[in-house]
Amino acid sequence: MTVAEELNPENPDEAEKPIKQRKNGLYPGVSDELADSMKSGWADTELRDLRPIAQAAETAARRAALSARFPGERLVIPAGNLKTRSNDTEYAFRASVEYAYLTGNQTEDGVLVLEPVAGGHRETIYLLPRSDRENGEFWLAGQGELWVGRRHSLTESEALYGIPASDVRELADALREATGPVRVVRGYDAGIEAALTDKVTAERDAELRTFLSEARLVKDDFEVGELQKAVDSTVRGFEDVVKVLDKAEATSERYIEGTFFLRARVEGNDVGYGTIAAAGPHACTLHWVRNDGPVRSGDLLLLDAGVETHTYYTADVTRTLPVNGRFSEIQRKIYDAVYDAQEAGIAAVRPGAKYRDFHDAAQRVLAERLVTWGLVEGPVERVLELGLQRRWTLHGTGHMLGMDVHDCAAARVESYVDGTLEPGMVLTVEPGLYFQADDLTVPQEYRGIGVRIEDDILVTADGNRNLSDGLPRESGEVESWMAGLLKG
Repeated sequence: MTVAEELNPENPDEAEKPIKQRKNGLYPGVSDELADSMKSGWADTELRDLRPIAQAAETAARRAALSARFPGERLVIPAGNLKTRSNDTEYAFRASVEYAYLTGNQTEDGVLVLEPVAGGHRETIYLLPRSDRENGEFWLAGQGELWVGRRHSLTESEALYGIPASDVRELADALREATGPVRVVRGYDAGIEAALTDKVTAERDAELRTFLSEARLVKDDFEVGELQKAVDSTVRGFEDVVKVLDKAEATSERYIEGTFFLRARVEGNDVGYGTIAAAGPHACTLHWVRNDGPVRSGDLLLLDAGVETHTYYTADVTRTLPVNGRFSEIQRKIYDAVYDAQEAGIAAVRPGAKYRDFHDAAQRVLAERLVTWGLVEGPVERVLELGLQRRWTLHGTGHMLGMDVHDCAAARVESYVDGTLEPGMVLTVEPGLYFQADDLTVPQEYRGIGVRIEDDILVTADGNRNLSDGLPRESGEVESWMAGLLKG
């Protein structure tokens, strides 16, 4: 019997689909003798006595809250699938935040299902099992374990995540037969959505996503600890960059990007978002991620970067640094204005305050400076009412932070932007001033200067804590800090 016939004796042609050979592969086929050889002679590698993941208690509590919110409804939360980068290569996989938040698992094709039962829900995590050695999948399929590495068995996964595990390849058929109300988190797994197409509505699914987004507004102790880890690694990444600014001058912004990326990969999972390594006038482009420009002595470097931990929590920190270690007079003037605005914004972060308060406080300081400098006509109240400062401040002063760099984005406006700060919330405070190189409304000396200062702030019971205070912010302290690193 051939390999294809073993996979599906009724239809060997159909069986070949999961184990498709490359069109221009050097081996045209597999002999029965080789197939038989590959079935045997392998050691038992089952992992026993595994301990639950560190956040198992937290993920269980999150699932319980989800169950309580949607009694009597089947809830389907997919991890997502691999996405093609080019031809037969894929992008690095990152599980959906909703799935990882509820399970701690990060593997592709996984699906968490909460099936309604009396008194709550029965939880199942659907995963790919170990590669099958009998049918050759483990060494012939593109995602077989000999190609991409070992994955956990279903038994191992149950021990790690504290959730009964089943084969995900059986799930779509089961969902097609499901009855009763169903909700799914959309946008991650087209196959799962297709199986539910006649059972779900966009409105009900949006309610599920909104609930999971708002559940992340207040972080538990595990999450705060992970965010602090992310920030601490990010601080070390910024130090790494300062130490190699001379090499960046000899090459480009990409040396800065690569230097920070090394720290992120060594101490974490990845960068939490595309690093912004913006030197000179590139600092005026908010999301400058090309990072292919020159780094010149006398210019400023705006570095906006964050390490993502192995559990997907990311820092988001920005510092604007003089490449040669010393601010010029005009650079310091603009930098100090942004620093003062950030100080005002951070001071407004406290429990019971409106979310918008820190933004309003920072924008007021910047508007006052712009009026004082004669760049916009006052009074300040008029400037703020008409939003005239936005020509140079451009963006909001912060956002929620967590497993997404812009976390909780699907939350209701009344719970987020129009909401009230609570202990456990983590947000960024990041005012900026950006004077475009072609802005003829400002004096020449301002043009091409962009400054942003960003820190990650935890709301505490009595105020706030700056998680990223390991990096100096005041201009004189920045210069002293850089001088110490450059000497080293």
